[in-house]
Amino acid sequence: MMHSSAGSFRTRNLNYVVLISAIAAFGGLLFGWDWVVIGGAKPFFERFFHIQNDVALSGWVNSCALIGCLFGALGAGVLSDRFGRKRLLIVSAALFVITSIGNSLADHISIFVFWRMLGGVSIGLASSLSPMYISEVAPAEFRGRLVSLNQLTIVIGVLLAQIVNWWLIRDLPTNATDQFIIHSWFGQEGWRWMFAITAVPALLFLVGMFLVPESPRWLMKSSLSERASKVLTRIGGSEYARTELENVRASLSQKDTKAVRLRTLWNPKLRRVIILGITLAVFQQWCGINVIFNYAEEIFRAAGYDISSVLKNIAWTGSVNLVFTLVALFVVDRVGRRPLMLFGASSLMVVYLILGYCYHARISGLPVLLLVLAAIACYAMSLAPITWVIISEIFPNRIRGASMSLAVMTLWLACFILTYTFPLLNKFLGASGTFWIYAAICAAGFFFILVSLPETKRKTLEELEEELTK
Repeated sequence: MMHSSAGSFRTRNLNYVVLISAIAAFGGLLFGWDWVVIGGAKPFFERFFHIQNDVALSGWVNSCALIGCLFGALGAGVLSDRFGRKRLLIVSAALFVITSIGNSLADHISIFVFWRMLGGVSIGLASSLSPMYISEVAPAEFRGRLVSLNQLTIVIGVLLAQIVNWWLIRDLPTNATDQFIIHSWFGQEGWRWMFAITAVPALLFLVGMFLVPESPRWLMKSSLSERASKVLTRIGGSEYARTELENVRASLSQKDTKAVRLRTLWNPKLRRVIILGITLAVFQQWCGINVIFNYAEEIFRAAGYDISSVLKNIAWTGSVNLVFTLVALFVVDRVGRRPLMLFGASSLMVVYLILGYCYHARISGLPVLLLVLAAIACYAMSLAPITWVIISEIFPNRIRGASMSLAVMTLWLACFILTYTFPLLNKFLGASGTFWIYAAICAAGFFFILVSLPETKRKTLEELEEELTK
């Protein structure tokens, strides 16, 4: 039987917990920044490399980073169980620095794709390890908010990238032709700076990761209980550390603590929680919101905006994303995970139905912008942060690295399929048909959540393990 540690956490230590969680969440900031920067650079590097009229190649260039994400997420599980969460986050930070500079210097499309794919490895590592690390250091009553910090930094990264992109091309003439762009500073150098500036926050992340402790639960799993005790004492005080150590020992006792193989995850007792995590990860992507960030140019141009207005609208999407992620941060531990997930699925379904109708009826301009912002607001306070919270907390201690890796790997595979197929769907079905497909997926997601997702708020990781693996 697990013992709750909620009452023993010493709240005066909360500032320290927030600090180390925020540093780890910098991986989310780089994830968001690097992921979205390509959306602003797209109109320029496509013309530089002369691929703007090749739909298939454009889809590949914009989605190729996801192949790297798959390998990064897969490696995160195997390697972090062996070497620890902290070391792999340091590797991720270093890769962010290297690949951002590599993309900025690329002079051929194949070289550009190589650096994007390698950058995807760093995204895959950070997207898996940052929320997992935070969930393993966070006290139960604050875990939702602290893991949501990772989504907050993702959104901040998205917004910063959008602002930087807009600032770099703010003087671009509204009537600029393809030939003007290709031969101007914007088409030759401006897009390179969009990638190069990413190295600045990446360096801050790299330095910060040397200052945080290793995950106490990984230390316990690796039979380093004395070091784990010191970290937990620093996090919540001596009584909190004693209770947490007892709970972790109980969850690991009489179980194999050797390296976990993927086939172990399909043990009948684990199958329910693995399927739950994978399905929620896939749904977070197939709900369709990421196409708005990756293909904002096409979406807003189809609504009648010119390229300058498009980039201003993209900055608006980032601002709304930030505000409503803050809303999620304050309500996730009060309202709970399940109600927010249900709200996100149902509200996105309604918005997509109306948005599809607008494109079908050739309604353009402000109504489309407002609907896009509404979709992002709903997503930002529900599916975006809460999915990461859930998949970081539902897996048992001894398999958390491997199972989190599997869930995040399927998330990126789903994202690859979404990103690669959007230009094709948009070409053959139009924007209206594409958004109606996403509406149907959101309806299916709503019923899955309603039937399969239990509430997880205010429960320790060990209590959740006992409940979900009966």
